[in-house]
Amino acid sequence: MLCVKYTYWHYLLLMHNQAGLFQLDDDVTYLNGAYMSPMLTSVAAIGKKQVEAKLRPYSITGNDFFRDVSELKQAFGTLINAPANRIALVPSVSYGMANVAKNVALKGKEILVLEEQFPSNVYPWLELEESQGAKVVTVSAPTALYERGKNWNNLILESITSHTGLVAMPHTHWADGTLFDLVAIRAKTREVGALLIIDGTQSVGAHPFDVTTIEPDALVCAGYKWLMGPYGLGVAYYGSAFDNGQPVEQNWINRFESENFAALVDYNLEYQPGAMRYSVGEQSNFILVPMLLQALHQLNQWGVEAIQQYCKQITTQPLETLRSAGFWVEEQAYRTAHLFGIRKAGLAMNVLKSELEKHRIFVSVRGSSIRVSPHVYNTGADVEKLVDVLTKSL
Repeated sequence: MLCVKYTYWHYLLLMHNQAGLFQLDDDVTYLNGAYMSPMLTSVAAIGKKQVEAKLRPYSITGNDFFRDVSELKQAFGTLINAPANRIALVPSVSYGMANVAKNVALKGKEILVLEEQFPSNVYPWLELEESQGAKVVTVSAPTALYERGKNWNNLILESITSHTGLVAMPHTHWADGTLFDLVAIRAKTREVGALLIIDGTQSVGAHPFDVTTIEPDALVCAGYKWLMGPYGLGVAYYGSAFDNGQPVEQNWINRFESENFAALVDYNLEYQPGAMRYSVGEQSNFILVPMLLQALHQLNQWGVEAIQQYCKQITTQPLETLRSAGFWVEEQAYRTAHLFGIRKAGLAMNVLKSELEKHRIFVSVRGSSIRVSPHVYNTGADVEKLVDVLTKSL
């Protein structure tokens, strides 16, 4: 059989609606991937198979503790262009950020966060504010909607000064999809010697993220949104700044040569190389790990660039219709195609929610923004259905 290796451009040409790989109800218009992705049927099948494996625990071997974990790290490394030994498995973003917070000394330094940033990427820094005397500084979003994303990016760059010790932020804002120029922000943090810590939960898997280009010190992602995996398992990248750090917990599998079960009681104070020390205990989760691995295989097969392009393809014209009707949507250069906010002064949110429920359209309302987050299981008709309800709600 002839094996064809597709390039990025092939995938852009080949990408089409993938609803057949999911089991969404026919009467549902699901534009809410930023809340939680629907599960691929192939991922659900893996989960069922792995649950049943525990019926016969004698079938689970020592190699099973390491094989899928290793493959999962390689698959996520492929997604973000990073070596597998830089990847750790975490149960949540808060856990991944706790590893960072435990290994930084920021006494008297400023920690930059963004207005209405997701709490899991704020609470760890508030703790450092109390324990280390650091100061959390919030960079607020511009009040004016004109060139809002551009101006917010400029405000962030202006806020990074010699007093900054750490910048903790997302790639795209969870509430409205504002896209931040991490390359420029990374360059500014290098100038002042500050760390750059990224919550990639709402971008990685649907929007390109290249570790070799952005060079974050840490990147943490929940797995149940754009990574298309199960709830309760995420992944994190830790750069060289954390090579000699202390993890938040001490578990057996993160120690050097833990693969040798017969020698586990010959306690080893040395950690596994790279970022492996930061993985959660029981990282070998025989149900969740194979499920997330299957999801990452699918994402890598599609190609993240192709996913983003597909979302752009099905949303461009409907969003132009909304703008013509007086709604505000951020310019494309400063938002993603898979997650964006829609705003309109005077819009009766309670009435709108009722209309959306009546039409079985699922989006999220975050503050003054209607958050819309499509994916490859959606069509242009899905977005047009939302636009029709919005325009009629006026």
